[in-house]
Amino acid sequence: PELRREYGGCAGNIAYNLKLLGGNPLPMGTVGKDFQEYRQRLQTLDIPDHLVRELPELYTAQCTITTDQDNNQITAFHPGAMTEAHQNRVGDAHDIALGIVAPDGRDAMLQHAHDFAAKDIPFLFDPGQNLPLFSRDELITFLDQSTWCVLNDYESQLLMNTTGDRIEDLAARVDALIITRGGEGSEIHVNGEAIAIPAVSVTSAIDPTGCGDAYRAGLLYALDKGWSWDVAGRVGALLGAIKVEHRGTQNHTFTREEFSDRLVESCGIDFINLRH
Repeated sequence: PELRREYGGCAGNIAYNLKLLGGNPLPMGTVGKDFQEYRQRLQTLDIPDHLVRELPELYTAQCTITTDQDNNQITAFHPGAMTEAHQNRVGDAHDIALGIVAPDGRDAMLQHAHDFAAKDIPFLFDPGQNLPLFSRDELITFLDQSTWCVLNDYESQLLMNTTGDRIEDLAARVDALIITRGGEGSEIHVNGEAIAIPAVSVTSAIDPTGCGDAYRAGLLYALDKGWSWDVAGRVGALLGAIKVEHRGTQNHTFTREEFSDRLVESCGIDFINLRH
């Protein structure tokens, strides 16, 4: 067995991947008195940290993940300062093109979805492992407020079970509903159709932790650029594949040129010179 300590968290992981692609992420969250080293890392990466609020009486959220040789995982989580994330307001940020409501404190997710909708800022709803925290009515409200929704295979089944709705009905509430299926690729439900996005072949599947965040960063980057859903899905798929080839959630790196070369190789899309 091997023990490692890694930087992580949905906001941190998504911001890291967006930065690699050339995006301008602005993470928002609450952290504890032990965050200084991570803050220095954000500053080194030139990722803005002014919306990362420190609560000195608490510790930063900690996640302990045990992974076996078949990539099965058991996760133990202490939320720490994340339980106070509702103290942050979307209105504290300026010049925002789009956002994501990813797993966070329950109250914060409700608050930030409301904030985005009230300010008419398009956002991606990503309930993740927090989906069971919400009632049917709350989940329906999330979908109606959000512009897009992304789920993994298990979460999509859980959402259908909780709401009693078919996937087609849920997809009709948003501009697009994205479902990821790991090595089987993903599908994007938009305008009554399902776009199949194949998985990208990997040199070696080392660690699945953080692949979902990488995929979501790819989606957000493509959405910001106004690219098609087929391109958005393929950018997300490649970013997830690159991540799975490395241990930890923020240890992969590449240049935009290297990413473009691999995207051309996998599906013929020129990332650097793409205009739409």
